[in-house]
Amino acid sequence: MANVVVVGAQWGDEGKGKIVDWLSERADVIARFQGGHNAGHTLVIDGEVFKLSILPSGIVRSGKLSVIGNGVVLDPWHLITEIDQLRAQGVTITPETLMIAENTTLILPVHGELDRAREAQNSVAKIGTTGRGVGPAYEDKVGRRAIRVADLADDATLQVRVDRALVHHNALRNGLGLNAIDRNALLDQLREIGSKILEYAAPVWKVLNDQRKSGKRILFEGAQGSLLDIDFGTYPFVTSSNVIAGQAATGTGIGPGSIDFVLGIVKAYTTRVGEGPFPAELEDADGQMLGERGHEFGTVTGRKRRCGWFDAVLVRQTCATSGVNGIAFTKLDVLDGFDTLKICVGYELDGERMDYLPIAADHQARCKPIYEEIDGWSESTEGARSWADLPANAIKYVRRVEELIECPVALLSTSPEREDTILVRDPFND
Repeated sequence: MANVVVVGAQWGDEGKGKIVDWLSERADVIARFQGGHNAGHTLVIDGEVFKLSILPSGIVRSGKLSVIGNGVVLDPWHLITEIDQLRAQGVTITPETLMIAENTTLILPVHGELDRAREAQNSVAKIGTTGRGVGPAYEDKVGRRAIRVADLADDATLQVRVDRALVHHNALRNGLGLNAIDRNALLDQLREIGSKILEYAAPVWKVLNDQRKSGKRILFEGAQGSLLDIDFGTYPFVTSSNVIAGQAATGTGIGPGSIDFVLGIVKAYTTRVGEGPFPAELEDADGQMLGERGHEFGTVTGRKRRCGWFDAVLVRQTCATSGVNGIAFTKLDVLDGFDTLKICVGYELDGERMDYLPIAADHQARCKPIYEEIDGWSESTEGARSWADLPANAIKYVRRVEELIECPVALLSTSPEREDTILVRDPFND
C-alpha cells in the first residue's frame, strides 16, 4: 500500500485541509509531521465546518488513527481546547483515535509571551509571526532545553527540565524588560495539563512502522507552505521548521524509503500572509477581486492575505525541493469571470532573466515578475467533478500550469466541498 506526503507548495493557505480530508477516506493513519497551531485549515463536510490548527485532518473521520509526530511543537492547552470544540461538534476523540509522540516538544505560555514581546520590540524588520510561541519552542528544542511530552510523566525530570529552561528564559526576559517566570506556577500548570494529555502519549515512530509493515496506508500532513520552509523559504520571513516533504520522515520517525508519493497542494493563484517578498503581488482591482472571491483571510489569525497571479517559477522550485510527484490544484473557481489571466513565468533582476527565486534577500526584493497572458473564461467552474464540466479555457489554463511547473495535476478542486474534486491520478494507487 502506498504512503503519501501532502505539502503546501506555495506560502500556505493552499487548501490542504480539504485535500487531506478527501485523501483521508483512503488512508488508515493520518500523521502530522511539523509546525504548531500557528496555521489553520478549514474542512467542510456535508455542510458542517470544522476548523483545525493542530489536530490532523483525519480526526473528523471515524475509524482512522490520527498522529501528532515529534516534528510538531505542541501547545497542550490549545490541544485540549481544540479537542473540546470538536467533541462539541460530535467528533469522537480517544487514545485509540489520537496519539501524540512522546518526544514532541511542548509550547509553554512563556514561549508565546517571548514571541509577542520580540515582535513588538523589533524595529528593524518584523517577521510577521502569529505570536503563538512556535518559534521560541523550536529554539528551545535545538537548544536542548525543551520540555517534551514524556517529561510530564515524571515530576523529578520535569523539575530539572523547567530549571534548565528558566536559566535561559529569565536572562532573556530580563533583557526585554519582562518579569521573571514564576517557577512553581509553571510547574503547577504543567502538572495539571499533563494529567489531560499523557493518555494520548505513545511511541509514534514504532506505531507508524508497525502500521506500515502491516500494510496500512499512511497519509503524512504538513502545515504552512514550502515557501515558508526554514531552509528553502523566503528567509527570514519563514516559519521555524522544515516544511518540505523530507521532514515527513524525521518528523514522525519513519524512514524516507517508506514514502511512495508526494502530493503538492497548489492554489490557482498566489497568496501570502505577513511580511516578506512577493514578486507577483497585486495591489490593484484584480488583487482585490482575488481576495474577496477567495475569502482570503487567515483561519487562525483572521489576517487579510496578500494576493497575486499564479507564480509558476516558485511552484516549479518547490516541486523540485519536495520531490513532488503530482499536484492538487485548488480554488480554480476563484478565477471564473476574468477576461485575461496572467502567469508569472520568470523574473527580471537587474536586467537579467531569472528562472528561480534567488536566495539573497536583497535580490528577492528586486525581482520583478515576467508575465504570460492567457485567455480567461466566463463560465462557472464551481462544483465541477469531471473535465467535461470545465470550460475549454480553464482546461488550457491547467495544462499550461502543468507545463510551466514541470509537474502533472493529480487532483483538481473546484469548491470547498470535498466531493467537488476531479481525480486524475490517485496518489494511493499510483
